[in-house]
Amino acid sequence: MKWLLILGAGLGVGLLAAGCQSTRSGYESAPYRVLRTDGDFELRDYPALLVIETPMAGDRGDDGSFMRLFRFIGGANTEKQEIAMTTPVFMSGESSSRTIAFVLPEKMKPDAAPKPVDPSVKLSELPAGRFAVLRFGGNRDAKKEAEALALLRARMETEGLVATAPEPVFAYFDPPWTPSFLRRNEVMLRAGEKP
Repeated sequence: MKWLLILGAGLGVGLLAAGCQSTRSGYESAPYRVLRTDGDFELRDYPALLVIETPMAGDRGDDGSFMRLFRFIGGANTEKQEIAMTTPVFMSGESSSRTIAFVLPEKMKPDAAPKPVDPSVKLSELPAGRFAVLRFGGNRDAKKEAEALALLRARMETEGLVATAPEPVFAYFDPPWTPSFLRRNEVMLRAGEKP
């Protein structure tokens, strides 16, 4: 009987993990090219990315900033056009001046993108570049972000890389109902080779 419970629990966790993975894989993701990989660390090249962004009050994102962007892709734009959700959601900046951004689908070009009707939402283009990236799990919180950033900086040191911009970008891939142990989160720093 005990082995049936263990088998059932294992099957339940497996189905949950597969469900979260298929939910994540149902969205277009920002394109990139992997140059190096080692466990949770990658060095990637990203093309320029068209995003919509808005300010966040503090670190949590529970100030309505996510919903401002969600309303934009839901049709609150000059064309009343619905736009597909993508991954990841990017968060960057200091706690007093943080921004949250959605990447627009790759086929959408800057000159054809609808304009926001909310003045606190703006279209922007993130410049192409090379990023050192470290994947980490769990729920979003300042302590986890700080730990992941410290690990990334240490990893960059051992990889012979330097940060070419001081501010990290945090990338979150999963919807809020995803269990914390199945979440995919990343911290990213623009990077170059040490001279």
